Amino acid sequence: MNPFKKLFKQTFVYGLATVLPRMLSFILVPIYTGVMPDPALYGRISVIFSWIAIFNVFLAYGMETSFFRFFYKAEDKNKVISTSLISILASTSLFFVVAYIFRNYFAAWSDIDVTYIKYAIYILALDALVIIPFSWLRATEKSMRYAIIKIVNVAINLGLNVFFLIYLPTIVEQNPSSALAWMYKPDFQISYIFISNLIASAFTLVVMLELYFKNNYIFDKELWIKMMKYAWPILIAGIAFTINEVFDRILLESLLPENIAESEVGKYSACYKLAVFMTLFATGFRLGIEPFFFSHSNSENPQKAYAQITNYFVILGSIILLGVIVFADVLKILIVQNEAYWEAMPAVPLLILASFFLGIYHNLSVWYKVTDKTRYGAFISVIGAIITLLINFIAIPYWGYMASALATLLAYGTMMVLSYWIGKKHYPIPYNMRKILFYLGLSILLSIVSFYIFDQNLIIGIILLLIFLGLVYKLENEKIRQIISNKK
Repeated sequence: MNPFKKLFKQTFVYGLATVLPRMLSFILVPIYTGVMPDPALYGRISVIFSWIAIFNVFLAYGMETSFFRFFYKAEDKNKVISTSLISILASTSLFFVVAYIFRNYFAAWSDIDVTYIKYAIYILALDALVIIPFSWLRATEKSMRYAIIKIVNVAINLGLNVFFLIYLPTIVEQNPSSALAWMYKPDFQISYIFISNLIASAFTLVVMLELYFKNNYIFDKELWIKMMKYAWPILIAGIAFTINEVFDRILLESLLPENIAESEVGKYSACYKLAVFMTLFATGFRLGIEPFFFSHSNSENPQKAYAQITNYFVILGSIILLGVIVFADVLKILIVQNEAYWEAMPAVPLLILASFFLGIYHNLSVWYKVTDKTRYGAFISVIGAIITLLINFIAIPYWGYMASALATLLAYGTMMVLSYWIGKKHYPIPYNMRKILFYLGLSILLSIVSFYIFDQNLIIGIILLLIFLGLVYKLENEKIRQIISNKK
């Protein structure tokens, strides 16, 4: 099979595993904003999940990417699996014990209810234990099984949220003596959300236990040290990336006046969901190309293939950028139904473009991953995190969540440019920069015209989108036909 056709097939499946569950999860936004008419309550949940995202990075500590690198290189692949599993088991167990002992201290420091802290500890531990099993599915190209498990996980989470937040209160209100009455507690929405997440995570671990049971558990200390040397810069990069991605909610809560902080976080977090369309595309693409990068790193002239992949990503991403911005007013009605949250809509174009820049950065980052120079990834991500923190600290008191959106855009844009320029020196890849800049620049220009100049006029926006799509088809139809017809 044409390697690009195989790549796009894998990317489609991984995208399905990412997009369909998230599309289902979009239903949660109107549910949450419906049962929480006060944006402050939704803001509180967003802050807690931001902390969970940060701790997820620490518990993974770069082992996912390290697993890929050593799995493809190793003659004894079982040793890589075994060593990775033991490492994750040990670190997760240590985290669970320490976190549970000090849960009250963290609750007091963060001003988060200790009950929510306990839920977070359970969820973090369960999610950490499936990191290597999911990596193994991707490394062995079991993409369909990966997709099914991911989709079922979110379907369970979604179903339980709908049950606990909508159906259970209705049932108990209509029939207080119902057999389900013992489950219902008023003003228990946040706990119900965590319980739903916890059950879904537990189910996923049970399904993924097969790899743990069939493993021989031989720990190779020398291999583990090599894997950790490869992984630690990825951990640093992951921490920095998480700061860029979610720390703005925490800073908004801390730096804005107390009477509006959680409400502003809630509005910003709800409208941020519109940028998820780009995030889903970029994530699905990354999940498909990461194994491809490593498996083809020793092939003849892999740089040419890497350049072509980035071209495709920019073209597709430009279409999504313009498409989401054109239909932003429609999407906000479908996803963020409560008008109290719409105030943050001006931040949406900045956030979508920021997600696009991040996706391009992930494509450009191939050079330091295949050359084992992951320290550069850490350096670039730290620069991005510094930009995020500086702009947020300086500008949030004046511009609120618009400062956070601008900080995210500038951070990811800087990371993208730095990766390109540093990569040129260490692992030259023949990117078609004229084509990349053309599509990127034109989609940004048309997005500005649609959203800001014509004030989101849907008819004008659709015309601009159709013009862009026609231009893409005229310039790229031959290449598209080559991929579809299976030609190399």
